[in-house]
Amino acid sequence: MLADSIAELRAAVRDVPDFPKAGIVFKDITPILSNGKLFQASIDVFLEQCRGKEIDKIVGIDARGFLFGSAVAYELGVGFVPLRKKGRLPYKTESAKYSLEYGEAEMELHIDAIEDGERIVLIDDLLATGGTSASAATLIKKVGGVLVEAQFLIELEFLHGREKLATIPVVSFLKY
Repeated sequence: MLADSIAELRAAVRDVPDFPKAGIVFKDITPILSNGKLFQASIDVFLEQCRGKEIDKIVGIDARGFLFGSAVAYELGVGFVPLRKKGRLPYKTESAKYSLEYGEAEMELHIDAIEDGERIVLIDDLLATGGTSASAATLIKKVGGVLVEAQFLIELEFLHGREKLATIPVVSFLKY
């Protein structure tokens, strides 16, 4: 059943050449999101991976990580923590800078979003160069969380982003 879901999800991902700039082939997941059956299947693969891990909270990376992470948190009955781009959170934050394949950015997390020792799963749509995810891992640890696993719908293996998360278990469902 899971293998069938993975195959259906892979078939729905659309390649968009030269987005957001020339030379990049963007993996567009909007066909998955707009199809109820496929969106449910995408949530189900994350849920299956989370089961039995004694998770306290899910951290979702801005913005598509919110879509998957919040649905997974809801189904598991655990809290959801948004990790946002700089300047978007209203309370006191910790921040971390990182490099993208086409620039630099900074992420923030509320200082009280995670309590010491809480077990966290990080969820996002895509693992590319690993900069965003490594920044997220740094922030989770900085506020006292224990990062159990990082999960991604898609991994662009040729960019070696997993290497930046070397000390963290990483799971990706669609590898390119």
